Amino acid sequence: MKNKNIYLCSPKEYEGTISLPMIEFTRLKKSIDLSDVDTILFTSKQAILYIDEISNEWQNKKILAVGSATAKMAKELGATDIYHPKEFYGEVLANDIVTKFKNSKIVYIRPKVVSFDSKAFLSREGIDIKEEILYETTCKDYSGKVLENGAVVIFTSPSTIECFFKSFSWDSSYRAVVIGKSTLKNLPQNVTAFVANEATISSCVAKAQEIV
Repeated sequence: MKNKNIYLCSPKEYEGTISLPMIEFTRLKKSIDLSDVDTILFTSKQAILYIDEISNEWQNKKILAVGSATAKMAKELGATDIYHPKEFYGEVLANDIVTKFKNSKIVYIRPKVVSFDSKAFLSREGIDIKEEILYETTCKDYSGKVLENGAVVIFTSPSTIECFFKSFSWDSSYRAVVIGKSTLKNLPQNVTAFVANEATISSCVAKAQEIV
């Protein structure tokens, strides 16, 4: 049963929540050359879904998958050599790559806009990382829509926060649940927020159900 007060700002529908997807996706490339890399960095399921549409060789590379849902998607679509970092945000992630992938030839399959400049950070650490901008995101318009009083809003990325506040004003009765610390930093100071125990949607929903 859906809880009328829990809104999930993700394209994924989840039992017990009201689906409120914030982002629309558009693939920008029709082909991709992976011949000069041995490792692929993915930070979202969407990047994997899109590369799978245009490449039949990505599964043979070493996969650096950020987030358990991303790692799961890579495995489901045929990848076998998958490394899944325990931390999922900012410089902690970049430091993990520096430690474990110093001599790798990495390509970061990314959206047009990202919240953390992995390429610049890794370049400073001596790692040559290539980027492929495979898709872009745009915000869905919810002008005129009003959330229930006392709503708990689940944000799964900094971009979902950005898009939310283009359509909605924050009411003092609302509370937020975020998927991780990087996402938390993007919330306005007047927002009461809780961080999920794990960086997964299921953990976000569990946290929301605790506080609803």
